[in-house]
Amino acid sequence: MKILVINGSPKGDASNSLKLTKAFLEGMGDNDVREVTVSRLNLSPCKGCFCCWSKTPGKCVINDDMSRVIEDELWADIIIWSFPLYYFNVPGPLKNLIDRQLPMNLPFMTEREDGMGSGSHPSRYDMSGKRYILISTCGFYSAEKNYESVKSMFDYICGKGNYETIFCGQGELFRAPELKKRTDEYLDIVRKAGREYISTGISNETRSKLNELLYPKEVFEQMADASWGIDKETGNEVDKSLSFTRQMAALYNKGSYDGKDRVLEICYTDLGKTYQILLGKDGSKVFTAGSLPATTRIETPWEVWTSIARGEIRGDVALFKGMYKVTGDFSLMMNWDKYFSKTKEQQENEIDKSLTSKNKKPSMMTMLIPWITFWIAVSINANIGAIITLAVCACTPMVMARKELTVYDKISMAVVSLLSVLTLQNDMKIISIVAGYLAFGLMWLLSCFTREPLCAAYVKYDYNGEDALNNPIFMKTNYVLAVGWGILYILTAIWSWFLMRLNMIVLLQILNNAATWAMGIFTIWFVRWYPQHIALKGKR
Repeated sequence: MKILVINGSPKGDASNSLKLTKAFLEGMGDNDVREVTVSRLNLSPCKGCFCCWSKTPGKCVINDDMSRVIEDELWADIIIWSFPLYYFNVPGPLKNLIDRQLPMNLPFMTEREDGMGSGSHPSRYDMSGKRYILISTCGFYSAEKNYESVKSMFDYICGKGNYETIFCGQGELFRAPELKKRTDEYLDIVRKAGREYISTGISNETRSKLNELLYPKEVFEQMADASWGIDKETGNEVDKSLSFTRQMAALYNKGSYDGKDRVLEICYTDLGKTYQILLGKDGSKVFTAGSLPATTRIETPWEVWTSIARGEIRGDVALFKGMYKVTGDFSLMMNWDKYFSKTKEQQENEIDKSLTSKNKKPSMMTMLIPWITFWIAVSINANIGAIITLAVCACTPMVMARKELTVYDKISMAVVSLLSVLTLQNDMKIISIVAGYLAFGLMWLLSCFTREPLCAAYVKYDYNGEDALNNPIFMKTNYVLAVGWGILYILTAIWSWFLMRLNMIVLLQILNNAATWAMGIFTIWFVRWYPQHIALKGKR
């Protein structure tokens, strides 16, 4: 497929609209693509002399780059018009190029078949098989009702209903690295639109997603106002750190409000500037006087915090390295994406997506059921317990079919099955139970030599899924816990061996239960204490 991109942005390669166009092209796959960047062309305005209709039919008397543009238009199967919205229409240089297309028409009067206008001039060339796409961004919160002039013009140029459009509001956000995560999500939808367009056409579902706002109107307009670095009331220039903090505050998702007002205090230590953001039911507000009691305080160098915002360094990595410090209520940091960045609509979309996949999340119960069954059933009656355990191991994959099986689930079912077979041998009850504790402990310990310690394989879905494996605080927490549980069950194997041989079963049960409960309580405490300890102290 031969595709011509007419980049009508005065910004050239830095065009926000061009980012959407390139994503669309990526979705279309491998094609023969030419690009015309209007800002680089030697292109004079039309003189209105009509020589291209009379003295030099089909050829403009102005000797510049327009002749090559017309050749490219005739060459292409698909023409993509890529441009920003300037004063409710196309930028001036692009309108100049459009005017210069006059040689492509014949001078004779005719009526249009689509009913547009009160007359027309027929095309000099057969353009019937060509397809057209308009891709544009604008600076308003929504594209709706802002492109009427553009659509009216292209109804005349391309024919009404004879072109596809992707019009996106909040276009300036595509140049903000701090918002890359959200804009990349939109670009993925544009790529999908490209894939569909080249095959069966853009689906209604994809069109609907293309029309979704990047951020709600209120959030976007607050960010846009703050980005100018000018106080809205006084008109005076404000400090860059205040402008940045106001933009960050604008991202607050008031749908996350849980009945408790929070005050986030940010101290840019190298600038000597401190601001407070009140996060409440009705939205956020920035204070400069420091008059509110802070619930969470962040002490950070300016460059560190802005680097995190731009995505140059992960916030959790920077915290782990002690590049900034957090005091007060750490739950705000643990749920940062809940309070900032993600809108209520985006969260609802994520919930909708998870409804189809949540049943595939692994459950630690899948791993524990065979072990618990084995230890309890075999302790009561060795042979019957072993048979029951084998049946449970066989049925567990079917019972937990709606859950994803981890490698630890599979190892557990295999090892417990082998231990059950061992138990069926004469006088092997004590050995098999002790071997079970030992194997369980070793599984925990050996998982520490993998990228995903045992507990992380299950709880990562509560901390952004696979992304949690890149969080050093999350990973160290889980490595410590995996070591702790591993050592506990190896020790359990040791004292179980001696106490069972001494027939001190009651003491053994008390000791095993007490140790497990103690480790469980430690786990609950540690997952709360350790991240906050890192936040307060930094890495040591």
